[in-house]
Amino acid sequence: DKCLDKNETNEGNCIIMNNEEKNTYVKQQITRTLIQLLEEKDISDISIKELCDTAMIGRASFYRNYSSKDNVIATYAHELISNWGEALEKNPEANILNFFEHLFNHFAENRTFYLSLHKQGLSSILLDTIKKKMELTTSLPNSDAYGRAWLAYGIYGLIEEWIGRGMVESPSEMNMIIIKSVNPN
Repeated sequence: DKCLDKNETNEGNCIIMNNEEKNTYVKQQITRTLIQLLEEKDISDISIKELCDTAMIGRASFYRNYSSKDNVIATYAHELISNWGEALEKNPEANILNFFEHLFNHFAENRTFYLSLHKQGLSSILLDTIKKKMELTTSLPNSDAYGRAWLAYGIYGLIEEWIGRGMVESPSEMNMIIIKSVNPN
């Protein structure tokens, strides 16, 4: 007898999942599968049907959670950046002098995903994620918006250039390059 309304593990045991756990599982399957497919082919060559079939989930499950493949990627990028930000805020050793090292460590740890974004020409998703994390919205007063825009686009430019050049420098080297460029003395 197959597990009804349950998910089978690799060992064949059944795990009972509530709706939230099922939804989380579906989102993880979709995201993981799309990232794997992006390593092999262009996003335009990946159909929703192929994504769902490979992830072993139904199309209805996909559309219940996402509006498009870009939406999957944007949601994942936002989660990654949000998790990084939360970890940074909890880190007692984090400060302005090692901020960029922490940031570039995050991108190095998630290298496959960010390289895929760059290769697919989807780096604007990264910019949108950074702007969202920095709460750069149209409702901000101009004086606040300009400062945040300067920082958001600067961070995006650094990351995009580093990724485009193959992520050759280590996160600590990138941190030192940035510190020296801000304070050349």
